[in-house]
Formats: sequence, C-alpha cells, structure tokens
Amino acid sequence: MAKGPSYNVPFRRRREGKTDYKARRALIASGLPRLVVRGTSKYMIIQIIEAGVTGDKVAVSASSRELTTYGWQGSCGNVPAAYLTGLLCGYRAVTSDVKEAVLDIGLQTLSRGARILAALRGVVDTGVEVPHDKSVLPDESRTSGQHIADYANQLSSDPDIYQKRFSKYMSRKFKPEKLPEHFSSTKESIISSFKEG
Repeated sequence: MAKGPSYNVPFRRRREGKTDYKARRALIASGLPRLVVRGTSKYMIIQIIEAGVTGDKVAVSASSRELTTYGWQGSCGNVPAAYLTGLLCGYRAVTSDVKEAVLDIGLQTLSRGARILAALRGVVDTGVEVPHDKSVLPDESRTSGQHIADYANQLSSDPDIYQKRFSKYMSRKFKPEKLPEHFSSTKESIISSFKEG
C-alpha cells in the first residue's frame, strides 16, 4: 500500500471494486435520473434513481420476478425477460412522469445483444428517452427469444441433453420452442395492463 503525506485512501466501495466514482459523478452531473440495470444469474432488476443531497431516491423499480403476474413462464434471467422487465419499468416511468434518463451499468461490460441492452430497448420502446446508439440494441428476434427456441429445436433430437438444458421449462410444462409466441402474449399483457390503468 502506498504511503506518504499526499496519499489519499480510496473510498471503501472503490477499494472493493463496487463503484466507479468518476463515472458516477459524470452521470449525476448530467442532471438526469439514472436508469440502473443490474442482473443476477436468475433475475433482472431495473430502477430509475434520482440523486439528491441526502442520498439517492428510487423513483421507479421493476424486477423480472414480477413477470409471472403477467403470465410469464420462461426464465427470469434471459434476454426476453430483460426486455419485458425494461418494458414494465418504462411504463411505470411514464406513469410517474419520468421522460428522460441516462443509462447506468455500473462496473458491468457491454457486449452486443446483452441483457442490459435488451432492458434498455424495453425502456426506450415505452417512450422514455435514454441516449444510446441504436446499432448496439438487440433485434426483435433476439428480444423475443427466437435464438432460445432455435437452440431448443436443435437439441430436440437428443432428449437427455434437451431435458438437462431446459429442466426448469419442463417443470412448468412449458416448451421452449414456443417462447417467441409466449413472449408476444406476455408483452401484450403488460401493455394492456397500463392502457387499462
């Protein structure tokens, strides 16, 4: 560890590799609420957070766990679930008069077609303005889970591997080959719930 009178000890969360304070300061200086997208191995969590002097305030929040209330039977941690969670968060933002936000991905790294970008597309599709490059957003076939359905079709010739890869789908008596259609019906369910409200 460095020593000397000019050495400043970094903040604890910086030492632990949890917060990039330089990036956080730039996001807060924008004056816009932050669209915070975080993912675990099983779920997606999306929040719109407003910075304040006394601390951050969560204006809007959505979790992929909530998708089951709209009929979702697929995984809650994949690309289609990320899009639907973003859509849910976006509609809640619109009803809360949040019109703009800036994407905050923390210390995560982005890759084309990633869950974070699927979530971003879901939020943007509701009309919330978030600065982004449209070329990096996943296309409609990926957000609908067509790649998962194609993979399931490839594995259908080997029942053992198919059962192993899609055991959770099988426990719900749901065929992953039907994921794109199921995605569309869940999306319509989310949209109609906000139109009715």
